[in-house]
Amino acid sequence: MPKADEQREQSETAQLLRALHDEHGPALWRYVVWLTSDRQLAEDVVQETLVRAWRHPQVLDQSESSAKAWLFTVARNLVIDNKRSAYSRHEFATEILPEHPVEDRTDAMLDAWLVSDALTSLTADHRAVVVGAYYRGQSIAEIASELQVPPGTVKSRLHYALRALRLALQERGMTQ
Repeated sequence: MPKADEQREQSETAQLLRALHDEHGPALWRYVVWLTSDRQLAEDVVQETLVRAWRHPQVLDQSESSAKAWLFTVARNLVIDNKRSAYSRHEFATEILPEHPVEDRTDAMLDAWLVSDALTSLTADHRAVVVGAYYRGQSIAEIASELQVPPGTVKSRLHYALRALRLALQERGMTQ
């Protein structure tokens, strides 16, 4: 296409776009103000609608009523998109959370209370090996030395203590 033809086509498109703006711009602006109650946003939406019309020159070639319907539909969709956007909902990204969530420790406290209560149902020997192994983190040898019993006895007591503890917890409503 020669340069003169391109310039003439651009000039015709600009004239059609200007005519479209002059004819439908004020009504389109009022429509968007009615939808949003925001004059500045209405100006932005009308401008974006006309830019989209410029990008789709087939709109300019349509009948007047079809072009008007297309413009109003695009404007309405832009308003809807704006309302759905995070900006409209006043959402923003941040590195720092406004509040620090605190873990609910109620279940852990109730479990600890039930285990403590179940431990009281064990014999003193069984309770001593469970407390040494699980609360103090002692090894079998350390528990045996502290209680002055052979390591095999500690292992046996620990085995039977855990069975009794499991039964005591089941009686209190804790299941596996």
